[in-house]
Amino acid sequence: MQKINELQLAKELIRFPSITPTDAGVMRFLEKKLKKLGFRTKILEFREKKSKPVKNLYARLGNKTPNFCFAGHLDIVPPGNIKDWTVNPFRPSIKAGHLIGRGANDMKSSIAAFVSAVSIFLNNNKNFKGSISFLITGDEEGDAINGTKKVVEYLKKKKEKINFCLVGEPTNPNKLGEMIKIGRRGSLTGKLTILGIQGHVAYPHRANNPSTTLIKILSKLKNIRFDKGTKNFQPSNLEVTKININNNADNVIPGQAEATFNIRYNDRHSSSSLKKKLNKIFYKISKKNKSKFKIQYRVSGEAFLTKQNTTTFMIQNIVKKITKIKPKLSTTGGTSDARFIKSISPCLEFGLVGKTMHKVDEAVSLNDLKKLTKIYSLILDKYFL
Repeated sequence: MQKINELQLAKELIRFPSITPTDAGVMRFLEKKLKKLGFRTKILEFREKKSKPVKNLYARLGNKTPNFCFAGHLDIVPPGNIKDWTVNPFRPSIKAGHLIGRGANDMKSSIAAFVSAVSIFLNNNKNFKGSISFLITGDEEGDAINGTKKVVEYLKKKKEKINFCLVGEPTNPNKLGEMIKIGRRGSLTGKLTILGIQGHVAYPHRANNPSTTLIKILSKLKNIRFDKGTKNFQPSNLEVTKININNNADNVIPGQAEATFNIRYNDRHSSSSLKKKLNKIFYKISKKNKSKFKIQYRVSGEAFLTKQNTTTFMIQNIVKKITKIKPKLSTTGGTSDARFIKSISPCLEFGLVGKTMHKVDEAVSLNDLKKLTKIYSLILDKYFL
């Protein structure tokens, strides 16, 4: 079996302008690569009302347990102003030892390393005891409605068992080997609307300014100390992200005021417990100010932590062996699709250095790409010993 070169495959994947939710043919391309390695594949397309269809891929080689899964996404963010790039973002180029192109860092190169590592492993282990699978989505950079979440639901219905999953997101802040993600904080967004009474600014007694109530509530929210953090998580925090009063007149007290906030919370909380806490504040302050409120919540994912076990430490040791750095086991950063996968399998995240993701001239070190492929290959060797 011919080894698949990680750099060549990364270049090929970058050439597809697969901006969420557009597939641009990249999923079928990867499917063909995996079929040549002997994988059984299935393209899973999902669509909810008022959303565009999204293609996802689940592929498996073998039918025995344990089943080791590589997970990631082939969708990318828009390149922005192409004139700001030193290269065409969809014509990958090599400069100063780096591969440049949209998705090079987040995370087409990691997927190329996945596939290359599997080809290396299969060349040396034709009759290994177990299975290898790929869970690849096209909806990670968007609302994540029709992506990994739906694939996980599909796998549950099919009673497909995954014993361990490695997500290839760029986890390292500055150097390859610095960090493995073993969990993530939860994310809760709230859109708060305060309803007052519109009126003339010269006659405030005839109106009820909703901005007064909104300011008091936001002040209260910002002064909440949710916790001091835990052994594995940093403290929970709330940030106000939008404040809006749609009023074009300077002599009119508005009838409505809105604010949006986001809470990143650790495993001492759940979205339900936070909603109860917040709703009490909204009710108490609104009632005192004779206003009414409406609140809309959106939960991107609950906080989770993968219990450390022999596989965790095996991966940590391999990363240290190749990079000469002992990676920190961390839960920092935003959300990832691991928040969906954790419901069917223990999972870790380890990938490239994330400094240039979503930026102009997004790039990956060629040396890092080689090392990452080696790391993934050794993980398979050790896992299936």
